Amino acid sequence: MGKLKQLAGQTFIYGMSSIVGRILNYFLVPLYTHCFPSSEYGIVVEMFTYIAFLRIILTYGMETGYFNFSKSENNPDLVFTTSSTSLFTTSSLFMLLGLLFAPDIAHVLDYDHHVNFVVFVVLILGTDVLTALPYARLRQQNKAIKFAVFKLIGIFVNIFLNLFFILWLPNLAQSYDIFSSIYSKDFGVGYIFIANLSANLVEMILFVPEYLKVKFRFDGNLLSRMLIYSLPLVVSGLAGMINDFFDRIAIKFFYTVPDGMADGNTFILSEMGIYGANAKIAVLMTLFIQCFRYAADPFFFSQKGNADFNPLFAKVNKYLILFGAFIFLGIMGFMDIVKYFIAESYWSGLKVVPLLLIGHLLVGMVYLQSFWYKLSAKTIYGVYIFLIGSVLTIVLDYILVPRYGYIACAFTNMVSSFVMLVVTYFWGKNYLPCDYDFRNILIFVVLSGACYFMMTFTDNLSLVPKLAINSLIIIMFAGIVIKVENLAQPLKNLANKLLKR
Repeated sequence: MGKLKQLAGQTFIYGMSSIVGRILNYFLVPLYTHCFPSSEYGIVVEMFTYIAFLRIILTYGMETGYFNFSKSENNPDLVFTTSSTSLFTTSSLFMLLGLLFAPDIAHVLDYDHHVNFVVFVVLILGTDVLTALPYARLRQQNKAIKFAVFKLIGIFVNIFLNLFFILWLPNLAQSYDIFSSIYSKDFGVGYIFIANLSANLVEMILFVPEYLKVKFRFDGNLLSRMLIYSLPLVVSGLAGMINDFFDRIAIKFFYTVPDGMADGNTFILSEMGIYGANAKIAVLMTLFIQCFRYAADPFFFSQKGNADFNPLFAKVNKYLILFGAFIFLGIMGFMDIVKYFIAESYWSGLKVVPLLLIGHLLVGMVYLQSFWYKLSAKTIYGVYIFLIGSVLTIVLDYILVPRYGYIACAFTNMVSSFVMLVVTYFWGKNYLPCDYDFRNILIFVVLSGACYFMMTFTDNLSLVPKLAINSLIIIMFAGIVIKVENLAQPLKNLANKLLKR
């Protein structure tokens, strides 16, 4: 229980930066959806999809490699400077080539009139990669508070600049000539990219003192071994990203434009914007998974080889599912309130939210199960697993999206994640055998499904009784969980400790 508390505590600290930051960024969604039509917001969705994919390639698994070799080499500083040198070289080369060929890239993406958007994406990617290893180093050193502070500073800069450019600058431009000279209404969503790039630059500056504390050393042999370990994670990471983000690309390239539609590109971007905005509602599940991942990577690598690792791992799996079920029921039970975070014109896409929530939880479970091949240095299995998911995602999207649109994207995400979970579990049984509490896990899954089914019968009620009934359903779910898990006494003890403080 002490180690579980350690993991939970670090998850909370890492989570505070992510939760607070994501919640604050979450409030940008209504700003975007109210200030920009869905066709313009679709540009943002598309561009940040490319950023998500390319970040996997440009970091090429070095974060996980750093955690692994910092433990085995017993010289974290050498591992850090060697891997940082590699990332600095490749990201600088990427930015140089990206800037040189920006017009050609814009032409391929059908953004000939927005070459500057491509330039911003290239710079956002390059600067983001340069902070990847410093953040990983803070996690490896268990400096969760400094990690959270740096993250929050970058987030606040991004939010402030979004508000400045989108809300305040247009009004200032009407009153003051100095602001009118830098404001352009036609620039639109380009200001979102400027804000993100500025935040990345601020975070880079924050890490300068951290680099100065480390004596520079480079080991070519160590880098070779790190690349052998880490490069398979690029393929698995890309495959996982296909499962998470290929749906946006599928909408652009697979969706059939209705007959008689004059501007097909605007229609596609509008559909992408609606889907992307509703996917932001489901991001609360992703947020929980991300917070968990920040703490889980260094935690489980540090516990490698301990006698109680397997039972600890089994408990973490069960509680991950349990907390995910609470998040799912909380969002769906209060959807009549949650939906106001996006403009009403985007509500036609709310039907994808439950499918995406389940899919994101399944992805978190796949991530946790993947520790068997990370800890046993058999990362090639990660390639196989995520390739299976990627192929399934592409095939299902290709078949279903032209007919069913973005609802097919959400369905495909869920199905592909489930298949990967099943494959990961059965392949890893011999490498990381655990006595999972399948009885209670099954109870939680079936019970949460039944609770959601009961919530659907409240759809025709007015707001207050609907929320009251859904709250009672969630409380009932919590009561059964406490009973099944025998948590009454531990929770009582925890409450007493908190009251004494």
